[in-house]
Amino acid sequence: MEALQSTKLVRKQVMLSNDNIQKLERIAKEKDLSVANVVRFAIDSFDPNKTVDDNEDSELIQLVSERLKETIMETEKVGKRLDKALAKIEARSR
Repeated sequence: MEALQSTKLVRKQVMLSNDNIQKLERIAKEKDLSVANVVRFAIDSFDPNKTVDDNEDSELIQLVSERLKETIMETEKVGKRLDKALAKIEARSR
C-alpha cells in the first residue's frame, strides 16, 4: 500500500452489517491497521475469477472424505458404548 500516497483516494459510502463492522474493526485492531486499509487489502486480494486448481480441489475433497469416514466410524463406536452403558443402567434400575 506504499503507492497509496500517490493514488488519489475517493470517499465511498457502503452498507455493512453489524457483524461485518465488528469483524472489520477486530481485524484492523489485530493487524494494527486502519479500517480503510483492511478494506483496501480485502479488495486488492479479491479475485472472483480465481479458482482452486483441480488437483488441489480433488485432494481436498479426498482428505475431507477420509476425515468424515473416520468421524462416522468413531461416532458409531461411541454410540455402541453408550447403548451398552444405558443397557447396564436400565438393568440395575429394575
